Amino acid sequence: MPKEAPKKPRGQPSAYRPEMAAQAEKLARLGATDKELADFFDVSERTISNWKKQHPEFLQSLKDGKIASDAAVADRLFKRAMGYSHKAVKLFNHNGKIVKADYVQHYPPDTAAAIFWLKNRRPDRWRDKPPEAIDDGGDDSGLEIPGLADELAGRHSAGAGVDPGDALS
Repeated sequence: MPKEAPKKPRGQPSAYRPEMAAQAEKLARLGATDKELADFFDVSERTISNWKKQHPEFLQSLKDGKIASDAAVADRLFKRAMGYSHKAVKLFNHNGKIVKADYVQHYPPDTAAAIFWLKNRRPDRWRDKPPEAIDDGGDDSGLEIPGLADELAGRHSAGAGVDPGDALS
């Protein structure tokens, strides 16, 4: 039986180098997609996918970069939703002389940022229309007073009639 020759790796040698993991992390922090990574490294998207599978440090660097940037954005969104203050400096020209004045800049809470935060953070409680909601053609204000429907139904069945003003008393 003839001896088999050792198998040679198929295809071109990998263009991957260990220092690419650090570059990939920086790009991921900036929000780079796989296509943008591929363009940067001058490879195909399929190669980027292969590198993720074959080089755990490459995949981890992408995850680390995404986590860092997502956390920073979440922090800024939270501050915007809650309102915040920071130290600032204003420059004035007073009689040809530059005058510097320190002050605290205040930013009030931003309702849109708060809504966005809550809808994404707690969709079970803050989505526009809960999945179990029934479209009865009525008011979709989302206001619900616990026990009110049962109390009004009880009054109606007892023949007491329902006065809308009674609901709030």
